[in-house]
Amino acid sequence: MTEALPFTMAYYFRTLTRILAEPRRFFLELKETNGFRKPIAFLVVSSVIFTLASMIVATPSEPLKAIVIYLVNAMGMSFITMVLGYLTMVTIFGKRVSFSRLFTIYSLASGVTLLVSWVPYFIWFTEPWKWWIIGSGFVNACGFRWYQALVIIAVTLFIMISSFLALFSTFF
Repeated sequence: MTEALPFTMAYYFRTLTRILAEPRRFFLELKETNGFRKPIAFLVVSSVIFTLASMIVATPSEPLKAIVIYLVNAMGMSFITMVLGYLTMVTIFGKRVSFSRLFTIYSLASGVTLLVSWVPYFIWFTEPWKWWIIGSGFVNACGFRWYQALVIIAVTLFIMISSFLALFSTFF
């Protein structure tokens, strides 16, 4: 899984299969040399699949507008959680791993769960699953202890939820 090899659909399905089958082992074997290209491509492919599946289920009255919203939401929330997770790690534990390392973990976890997030009410299953995969990545790929991974996840979720509640309370 080095950056030298190009992103292919074979890489996408191989990575997806390995994360689904053995996430702990996958992250244990994750090499440090991952750059940004493959994780972004993985997330983009999953976001496009999520968007297309959501469009089939929702059949919105303004499809072009909905496509943009679904795609921006899928990619944007992943990036927001990545940045908040990294800032939380740096603030609480110091810079323990590179941003590209965390970026890879968040992108892959979000990409995997986006594939079934379009199913109505599955968010109740996919969000905890995504955070479990992220925690597994923190422990197995970054060397954090479980309590450290839980602290980073809890603080990140607290900041996100608080921010969205504050934002929504100003508009409604």
